[in-house]
Amino acid sequence: MRAMMLAATASLDRNPAPLTLVRVPRPEPGQGEILIEVSVCGVCHTELDEIEGRTAPPRLPVIPGHEIVGRVVENGAGCRRYQPGRRVGVGWIHSSTGAQDENLSDEFRATGRDADGGYAEFVVVPERYVYPIPDEFSDADAAPLLCAGAVGYRSLCLAGIKDGEVLGLTGFGGSGHLVLQLANYLYPRGQVFVFARSEHERRFALELGADWAGDTSDPPPVAPHAIIDTTPAWKPVLAALECLRPGGRLVINAIRKEAGDRDVMASIRYEDHLWMEKEIKSVANVTHRDLEEFLPIAAAIPLHVEVQQYGLEQANEALLELRAGHVRGAKVLKISPGE
Repeated sequence: MRAMMLAATASLDRNPAPLTLVRVPRPEPGQGEILIEVSVCGVCHTELDEIEGRTAPPRLPVIPGHEIVGRVVENGAGCRRYQPGRRVGVGWIHSSTGAQDENLSDEFRATGRDADGGYAEFVVVPERYVYPIPDEFSDADAAPLLCAGAVGYRSLCLAGIKDGEVLGLTGFGGSGHLVLQLANYLYPRGQVFVFARSEHERRFALELGADWAGDTSDPPPVAPHAIIDTTPAWKPVLAALECLRPGGRLVINAIRKEAGDRDVMASIRYEDHLWMEKEIKSVANVTHRDLEEFLPIAAAIPLHVEVQQYGLEQANEALLELRAGHVRGAKVLKISPGE
């Protein structure tokens, strides 16, 4: 099968084409596993963290990719949930304990990092961590739901927002454009403010129903009750803490933060950024329950998913554009025939 493979971690500044198109044997499903023919796979910022070593794979080479939509080809021993031909999805969680806090467990394994992922024509995944895709979405539209959408849903739950309150979103890429719609659906009397560096992203946010959009450092019309940060940078963390209302909560939705502007945190001021019972909470991975709960909600809205499509062999190009901030919605690799 064809696959884009990562052989060594390195900064994209030094190696702008870290993935190589290779041919490798098609995997075989073992006990409790399903073989899936991959139709599409989303391109996530976490792939940049893997490639550049911030959350390095435990073994190399590895096939990245964890926003997978495809069709069941073969069931391993003991698998009966999905018949061959069924359209299914796979997210960041490849396997874990199955407990309520499985996202925090030492046994958590990530798709495309700890096990080969979806930048390939076929992938093998434990049946327990495979999900039916709602009919409302095409393959390409469904892919970002499996990580950007699901972790956005988890972030929104952790934000603790109530209907009628104000939510801020810092950064407006693959996750932010889904969380905005989700928040407007779940909390129709509330307001959503978007903080983004790009004028293009701010216009996109307003098109999707944001009540206000400004630059990362712009003061919002009123202080938010909670802010979800999806950026790879540190400056937005300080800006968000400064504009939170007393008792507000900042939820940082990132596997890792880049080191480029880390020194800005040395300017943190307790009285401006932390006092008055402000909180900071991080998001760590997703659970299988997040995906099971989120996908039916996404279909009920239904979420409008903005995607840019690339061929499998264009994965490096898509990653470079993502790193440069050239994003409107989400990026998706088209791999095998599908919808």
